[in-house]
Amino acid sequence: MLESVIELCQQAGDAVMDIYSEDIKVEIKNDLSPLTLADLKSNEILVAGLKKLTPNIPIISEEISQQEKIKLGAKFWMIDPLDGTKEFIKRNGEFTINVALIENRQPILGVVYAPALGKLYAGIPEKNAFVLQNGGRKLLNCRTPPEQGLTVLGSRSHANEQLLTDFLADKKIAEIIPAGSSLKFCLIAEGQADLYPRLGPTMEWDTAAGHAVLLAAGGEVNNLDGEVFELPKTEL
Repeated sequence: MLESVIELCQQAGDAVMDIYSEDIKVEIKNDLSPLTLADLKSNEILVAGLKKLTPNIPIISEEISQQEKIKLGAKFWMIDPLDGTKEFIKRNGEFTINVALIENRQPILGVVYAPALGKLYAGIPEKNAFVLQNGGRKLLNCRTPPEQGLTVLGSRSHANEQLLTDFLADKKIAEIIPAGSSLKFCLIAEGQADLYPRLGPTMEWDTAAGHAVLLAAGGEVNNLDGEVFELPKTEL
């Protein structure tokens, strides 16, 4: 199933990159977040492909207006057709296509594809995580934080510097690097960073796929109180 999801994300990525090379028209949704044709086209490809692959598994997507009802603990797909739409509009390459399979409130499979960067991250927790790049496949493992301090990732478009400063006050920090979309999970899985504090609002479709990759690489996703993060928090 993972290989099929990888192929599906690559198809969506091709469609997104076709639009990326054109003039990008932007609409504003009711929640004031941006929407582009790339979000909608990617959603169309992913939803159609997942329904064909697993017709009995429901799908939750950021770009589906009428969501299916999901019972707590049930298996379902969680997708963000274009995570980091603001980065897509800025053309900085830091946007991703996210697909995760959830069961018992934990991700059991995840794919994060950054088509502009030519990198696709995938993982199955308790098995392994890997990155596909330039035709090669490399296994991912989180690193042990170095003695010189933590490399911390911050949101490029949703940062609150004071909250971040307060959170890191008792930690030894080597550097803070801004990054977009769910790539932050993947950079930790790749051993390039150590911590990503998310201190503002977010949605499950923003985190689920990266969560799966990070778990598969030996990392953790916890609430601020240290408890294991579960999704969703309530019945959908």
